[in-house]
Formats: sequence, structure tokens, C-alpha cells
Amino acid sequence: MTTPAKTYPLLILLTLTLLSTVSRAAEEGWISLLDGAEGMENFNQVGTANWRRVGGTIMADASEGGPGFLVTPDSYGDFELRVEFWASHDANSGIFVRCQDPDNITAANCYEVNIYDQRGDPSFGTGGIVGVASLAEPFPKAGDKWNFFRITLRGPRLTVDFNGEITADAQDDRFSEGPFALQWGLGVMRFRKVEIRPL
Repeated sequence: MTTPAKTYPLLILLTLTLLSTVSRAAEEGWISLLDGAEGMENFNQVGTANWRRVGGTIMADASEGGPGFLVTPDSYGDFELRVEFWASHDANSGIFVRCQDPDNITAANCYEVNIYDQRGDPSFGTGGIVGVASLAEPFPKAGDKWNFFRITLRGPRLTVDFNGEITADAQDDRFSEGPFALQWGLGVMRFRKVEIRPL
């Protein structure tokens, strides 16, 4: 028995609806904090970096004095974080998580997932967690291209996926929760997507 031709559009519509439902279920729980040039209102600015909307991204490339940060007003304990970013070859930046003082962001009072290809000690460069999880050669690089971080914090376990490869997997129990921050320290940094999913 053949299916009447007029039922094909209905079958296509049902298939697309099912695929959309599956896709939404897979993405359930993710909260978009930055999407293209939208979302700066979801962060507090700390420091004097010149964060602004440029070409569908949030960008910084200068400061009147020292590093600058975009800091979440909310604290997070266990979570997954997805970040899409572009870094110039000389950029010094990072994603600081579970920060203990939102007005004074440092690698001593947060976990810093580094973005720093030119770091003097490359073992804690791009993709490493400063002072916690060192890198193995060949050292990952982020310069002059779009990149992706998936950072997972579950209890004391800290995991970093950089462009599809696990670059850090460590245990550390100093910090259990806190806001997270996007840093500008040097060079050009662009962020175009930041999503979080509490665990």
C-alpha cells in the first residue's frame, strides 16, 4: 500500500517536531548568559577594560589600568560552562570560576582556566588550571582563532575540555562555590557565547 502524496507534508512536519523536541530535551537546563553581542547585562564589570559590543561579540582590547573582568552576580557550585571565544596570539585572559571575592579576582582566590599562549611557564598556559592542573606537550594554543571551552566542576573534580580535547582533569577542594568571571588582561579577547548548566 502506498502513502498518499498529500500526507508527506504532515509526515515531514511530525518528524521535524520530534527532532526539535529531542534537541530541546538535550539542551535542557542550559542558561544562556551571553549570545553574540547580547548579554552584557548578565555580568558586572570589574576593572577598566573597554568591554563593548563589536561584530556580534563582546570584546575588549585595552584598559586604563590593569586587567578587567565581566563577573556574574550569582554564585555557582557544581556546574558545566560552555564558552566560545576568540583570542589574539598575544592575549592574556582566562575564565575564573568559584571566585571568593567578586571585586578582587585572582588566580589565588578562584580557579583560573587559562587563555595565555605566551605564558612564561607554558605548563599552566591555555587550557590549564593555574596552580592546579598543568598541561602536557604539545601545549594547546588559542591564538588568532575561535575556540571552545567546556568546563565542568562537580565537587572537588575540575575538568576542562578545550576544542574537544581534555586538557585538565584534577581534584581540588579549596573553593566550593562562587561567581565566575571572564578576563581581559592583554591583547584582543572576543566572547560570543557563554552558557551555564547547574549540576
